Amino acid sequence: QVQVVESGGGLVQAGDSLRLSCAASEHTINSRSISWFRRAPGKERDFVAGINWNGADRHYSDSVKGRFTISRDNTKNTVDLQMNTLKPEDTAIYYCAVEKIPYTNVVLTTPLRYDFWGQGTQVTVSS
Repeated sequence: QVQVVESGGGLVQAGDSLRLSCAASEHTINSRSISWFRRAPGKERDFVAGINWNGADRHYSDSVKGRFTISRDNTKNTVDLQMNTLKPEDTAIYYCAVEKIPYTNVVLTTPLRYDFWGQGTQVTVSS
């Protein structure tokens, strides 16, 4: 069972930056796409950003494109999400997820394709 842990959330003001980190317990994730999802209060869980196993494909939701950057370090089993120019609408619990199928070339955005999830980290952006 792969353990996934998110860190780096917090309370910031609009325009500030935060860096989230996703750490996994096994090298298994090095062959999988890793994505970040978020759930805002009263809303569905939405895809935010994802990176495939070798970093060749990165995908962002329209709402964060140009502000967020996803990266991975397979030597450390970590995936980071750099979030710049944060807005109040970015307020949510952010979850890291590991895709079921290894060595995929394209990042998939549906949560059903991910089978290991972290507990989430809260990001709150005040106006």
